[in-house]
Amino acid sequence: MPMWVEALEHAVEKTRRNINKFGDFFPWTGLDGGDYKRSDHQDWTEGFWSGLLWLSYEASGDPVFREAAVRTVHSFRRRLETFKVLDHHDIGFLYLPSAVAWWMLEGEEEARELGLAAADTLLKRWRPAGGYIQAWGPAGDPKNGGRIIIDCLLNLPLLYWAYEQTGDPSYLEVALAHAEKSRRYLVRGDDSSYHTFYFNQENGEPVGGGTHQGYHDGSTWTRGQAWGIYGFMLSYKYTKNRVYLEASRRMAAYFIAHLPEDQVTYWDFDVPIGEGTPRDSSATAIACCGMLELVGCLPESDPDRERFEHAVFRCMKSLTENYLTTDDLDAEGLLRHGSYHVRGGMSPDDFVIWGDYFYMEALMRLVRGVPGYWYERALR
Repeated sequence: MPMWVEALEHAVEKTRRNINKFGDFFPWTGLDGGDYKRSDHQDWTEGFWSGLLWLSYEASGDPVFREAAVRTVHSFRRRLETFKVLDHHDIGFLYLPSAVAWWMLEGEEEARELGLAAADTLLKRWRPAGGYIQAWGPAGDPKNGGRIIIDCLLNLPLLYWAYEQTGDPSYLEVALAHAEKSRRYLVRGDDSSYHTFYFNQENGEPVGGGTHQGYHDGSTWTRGQAWGIYGFMLSYKYTKNRVYLEASRRMAAYFIAHLPEDQVTYWDFDVPIGEGTPRDSSATAIACCGMLELVGCLPESDPDRERFEHAVFRCMKSLTENYLTTDDLDAEGLLRHGSYHVRGGMSPDDFVIWGDYFYMEALMRLVRGVPGYWYERALR
């Protein structure tokens, strides 16, 4: 426990120092020398900086974090009003750790209204003819019109939350339909996962699985597997349908069975390992959050409970001892050796803001028993 406490203190203080550095911009992925690239609402990642601020406020009680987090939420309202870079499914990644977090923590009505407006935006990604939420691009797009991706499981909680807030069944119906299609087609028979799957846009008939950021179409991209572990558990939290708990359990077992010796994944489970093969510390941090959620929903008598709990401790110990930037106060990132899109040459070995967020979320779970911002605290 002292290790987690010290790591959390480090994360809070690094976030504090970054507030003035980042100003009104958002960190994205790291650059050589320890600095983050900045974004002005140009990507899917901005919500994770807001989430780090809210987590730091919960950890410390210091109003400087609250003030900075509220400023980010106001900028998310402007983004929604101008529909700035929102023609994609990652609306939950943007608005759950920012606006919805504010609502969850303080009951701020402005934040609730913004979260519901964001859910309406995500709902527009639903393609009724195909029966799925389209990941990227406009409706009818010849390349991406029929594509779903496993990342979307972490965006569905925005729809579940909106249903609970309003009682409007359209949010729930879409979330359930997409979760089930993801379970059936993205999870393989051996409990590994596809990153993406394609459907006929006109009738929803399955076409086939593939990848965008993994090693090859049949490989298992480690961050995708982590999204599955956590995402299916979140669907279980909202629906209490055990098929999602079991999907998460199976994917978690696959994840830990394929971990390397130091318990922190490479960027793909099937990539040949050699000197310099990129890791993805962010995948391990995400999986830890998902497994902690899973552990909390398994009875004491379930043998997998202890198995997953021990896996989390091993992974978090390695992240903390070998990847955390405690030796470099000037580094803006928390976790080294995250990867974004290795095959595409995009930040194959850098800080990545989502890795920092999920690592801190895991620490808050371990130290304070406090989850992230993917479901109302009443669901704990």
